Amino acid sequence: MRGFWKKALLFLTVMGPGIITANIDNDASGITTYSVVGARFGYSLLWTLIPVTAALIVVQEMVARMGVVTGKGLADLIREEFGVKAAFYLLLGLFVANFGNTVANFAGWAASMQILGLSKYAMVPIGAAAIWLLVVKGSYRIIENVLLVACLIFVGYIISGFMAKPDWLEVGKSLVVPDIKWDAEYLILAVGIIGTTITPWMQFYMQSSIAEKGIKKEDYRLTRLDVIVGCSITDIVSFFIIVTCATLLYPHGIRVEDASEAAIALQPLAGNYAALIFSIALANASILGAIIVPLATAYYICEAMGWEAGVNKSFKEAPQFMGIYTLIIGAAAAIILIPGAPLVDLMVLSAIVNGLMLPFVLVFIIKLINNKKIMGDYTNSRAYNIISWTTVTVVAVLTVLFVVASIFPIA
Repeated sequence: MRGFWKKALLFLTVMGPGIITANIDNDASGITTYSVVGARFGYSLLWTLIPVTAALIVVQEMVARMGVVTGKGLADLIREEFGVKAAFYLLLGLFVANFGNTVANFAGWAASMQILGLSKYAMVPIGAAAIWLLVVKGSYRIIENVLLVACLIFVGYIISGFMAKPDWLEVGKSLVVPDIKWDAEYLILAVGIIGTTITPWMQFYMQSSIAEKGIKKEDYRLTRLDVIVGCSITDIVSFFIIVTCATLLYPHGIRVEDASEAAIALQPLAGNYAALIFSIALANASILGAIIVPLATAYYICEAMGWEAGVNKSFKEAPQFMGIYTLIIGAAAAIILIPGAPLVDLMVLSAIVNGLMLPFVLVFIIKLINNKKIMGDYTNSRAYNIISWTTVTVVAVLTVLFVVASIFPIA
């Protein structure tokens, strides 16, 4: 019994990067995707969450393993092994994608504030200032604790799911029995679930946060558990978002374009409390995404360029890191306040660039994880390589299809 509690305490010290990274992947863009999926196709796309969760665990576990073994960020390793030019072009594309993601998160924050009766012209600057102060003035430990506590608010989506009172027998059947529809929109949203669940920024943030936290090889098993728990929780939340919208919006033929519309549409059907919970959870997810995505961007740019990086460092110690973070936060928040700003176009561009970058990032990860000079005895086994290459190939193909469908919509 004493051994169990000792392991539990050790897990609590290691816990953080896996749970935070996976949960904050359910940002404004992700919640929008799941809301639209449930509202337009009911429970029929629930089955995709099982293979997507498995794929997410495989990718995140490899990244976590590299962070533990090397003590370096992913961008740092890409620069060292593939050269500055490869790192530069990759990170240039990711900067565009992540800036769009940050704008999307501030848009989600603004929309949720307006649902709650607050002005976006007041709340967007307040939100931006609050998260800037948290990162610039806080330590890694403080930021991690704040993020872990904030992740608890995602339980709101689970509560909303139960309040919707779905037919659980039908939900369970849809989860394990694929209901494939040869419909253009259905196929695009199926691929969109993958694209919003496995994103490039996650891989960079995960490895950088593990390196900065200083997790060692002897804690690798606990870090792997952190990853599995995090990936499982994030897709449980995704499951309940889809279930809520499928139960309450789909039968009435209510089509929504984003998560804030879903929250408003739920009000007359599920009551004020369910809509309020959905809105608060959206606000939480959006502001967390607005913290982490710019942080991931600052990490990988500074690692690729050989600059000092880390939230434990001051503005004076890491001016480029803090400067990049400040620039992204300030510019993204400012765009939200511009009347008539092309937010949708920017978000679509972000999704396309993310899709184009993801296959390259995944190939870099597999090549690095199998480099014995870097990983020693921690390279992939033959069986794991078959699983990881299959995962990466499927994800890459589907992501390319998503990008093509975004540029050339199927009639």
